Amino acid sequence: MKLTRKESRIRRHRRIRGKVKGSPERPRMAVFRSNQHIYVQVIDDTQHHTLAAASTIDPEVRGTISSGANCEASVAVGKLIAQRSLSKGISKVVFDRGGNLYHGRIKALADAAREAGLEF
Repeated sequence: MKLTRKESRIRRHRRIRGKVKGSPERPRMAVFRSNQHIYVQVIDDTQHHTLAAASTIDPEVRGTISSGANCEASVAVGKLIAQRSLSKGISKVVFDRGGNLYHGRIKALADAAREAGLEF
């Protein structure tokens, strides 16, 4: 039985979530990538609470990008989530790539967040 790309991503995501947990000291930075947008949340898994969020549909990002589905948009979202996290006192996170492969838009977002001051 051959798995579709979506089923493979979901399997990878479940495997990752078994190992990656967010805590109040080091919350989880979860990334969701759709065909048209990219979304990222900083989550405390012990309280099941989103601490910060950013995406390509935010007004701050939407006006500066031409498309929500490219590396340029991911860099903008990475900088924004780092800025919002740092303003709430969060400097260290655990990266959850959501089962996506670590290249392209996911890598661009992670690199931008690291450059803006987040540690992971």
